[in-house]
Amino acid sequence: MSNGVSTRAALNQLWAGLMLEELVRHGVKHICIAPGSRSTPLTLAAAKNGKLSIHTHFDERGLGFLALGLAKATDEPVAVVVTSGTAVANLLPPVAESGLTGEKLVLLTSDRPVELIDCGANQAIRQHGIFSTHVTAFEDIPSPTQAISPAWLLATVDKVMHQQSQRGSAVHFNCHYPEPLYGDECDFTDYLQPVQHWLSGQSRFTQYMDAERNGMAIDAGQWQSLQGKKGIVIAGRIAPDEFDAVSKLASVLGWPLLSDPQAGGSSDWAGFDVWLQNDACREYLSQADSIIQFGGRLVSKRLGQLLGAKQWQDYWLVDPLAVPLDPSFTVTTRIQANAAGFASLLAEHTQSTITAHHGWAERLKGASSQCLATAQGKYTALNEVSLAANLMDWVSPDTTLFLGNSLIVRLLDMFGRMPQTATFANRGASGIDGLVATAAGVQRACSQPMLCVLGDTSLLYDLNSLALLKEVTQPLVVLVTNNDGGAIFDLLPVPGAQKDSLYRMPHGLSFDQAAGMFGLGYACPETLDEAQQAIEHGLSSAGATLVEVQTPSGESGELLRTISSEIKHATLL
Repeated sequence: MSNGVSTRAALNQLWAGLMLEELVRHGVKHICIAPGSRSTPLTLAAAKNGKLSIHTHFDERGLGFLALGLAKATDEPVAVVVTSGTAVANLLPPVAESGLTGEKLVLLTSDRPVELIDCGANQAIRQHGIFSTHVTAFEDIPSPTQAISPAWLLATVDKVMHQQSQRGSAVHFNCHYPEPLYGDECDFTDYLQPVQHWLSGQSRFTQYMDAERNGMAIDAGQWQSLQGKKGIVIAGRIAPDEFDAVSKLASVLGWPLLSDPQAGGSSDWAGFDVWLQNDACREYLSQADSIIQFGGRLVSKRLGQLLGAKQWQDYWLVDPLAVPLDPSFTVTTRIQANAAGFASLLAEHTQSTITAHHGWAERLKGASSQCLATAQGKYTALNEVSLAANLMDWVSPDTTLFLGNSLIVRLLDMFGRMPQTATFANRGASGIDGLVATAAGVQRACSQPMLCVLGDTSLLYDLNSLALLKEVTQPLVVLVTNNDGGAIFDLLPVPGAQKDSLYRMPHGLSFDQAAGMFGLGYACPETLDEAQQAIEHGLSSAGATLVEVQTPSGESGELLRTISSEIKHATLL
């Protein structure tokens, strides 16, 4: 069969179909598609495949974050299809996030044939390597031709997906499709002969077999010595359902458990970002000489300062990603392992007899209780501090949490006692873009009620993605704290004269009409009781509700300074 213009559209779709089928065999179940003509081969192949759940969005940046959320919640690779040009460039923010936090995105970007690049052709930019080192692997797929065996195409997909299975994060296939993009099917029986065994089965074309690896093991002597010391267990960004194992290990050791908001649970030492501002509490915790940390990307600035303030005798950091997670450069042992599995292994090898330092930090529980009570009882009016102090009491364990960045996640770290529930966040690059879309992807995968908490600038940045919430059937509450701009800068030493004009950037906007535009429920409570009622009602009602808590500009910074001063000089021990 000739490879003329008459077969181009059909061959484009054949290659796209082969790629998608092989991706399915690598575990891809969800595919996110933005509109576009150049991506027609991939779009039609996805519709024809029959094994893929298709998600669509008109905004490629939001689409990428939707895929990121799906990948977070499923722990499986998720495919993304976009057309050529700046559509591809819009995927960089979610790709950068996945590069840091390991979610598996499979980018299928459409491109002009190579002869139409750098010649003035419409909607053509240099897409080759556009994501640079943010992706685990890149493959430039040439224009489909029968001169290249379909075996090469499948083997190339396998090679890239094997790299992703080893290292995580996004991979990028840049697919050059010549016109015509639309046309009838053709008979490619002869062309497909080299892959007939693959077509008739369900296995991957290329089987990668890892060399046998040693199971998780620990040095018994080293562990016996370590468990008898004064230590701290830290729960950072860990997967849902892993918190129990980490908590059990801390209990067996008799060490305090400091739990990040992303950990999916809390402990009796909650609010440490506040009580570590107290000199006596900080000095008491500094008696520890050993750390076992599960998961990186910690929110608390004070905890980070504590970790970087001394050279620890033993500092073990456990995380499944093969990436550096040690900004203080004080980790002594980096262990690449599943958090729950390794915590359970350590607990099994911990001596049952009580050591001399078992329970050494019990006194700090009182400091925690006092700080949380101070925050909860100090303000009866609705403000961001009182909201953070009370919010998690209104959330049931079957509610998935998605936490935004900037101020709100820090307030929850300071004053909230997080429930033991699946908790997600974009704390790799910690950007404020794409938060609504990511939350939407998480909920689609989890199919549970969700509370998404974010700030006003974050919501403005991702307003388009409210369109993804129109059709949700499970309860979803987007709680936005509207303090008229970037209140996080009230906590930073930015120049006072330029704080508003160049940092906070007040906008003077509210979100009632945005909720109406996208067909969402809306509430704007004025008291704590009304906020509780609005959130509890939203979490028990089908569909999405936008709850807007409006607070005066600059108020949160003043409240935090007041509480911090009280805690710093209080007698907590």
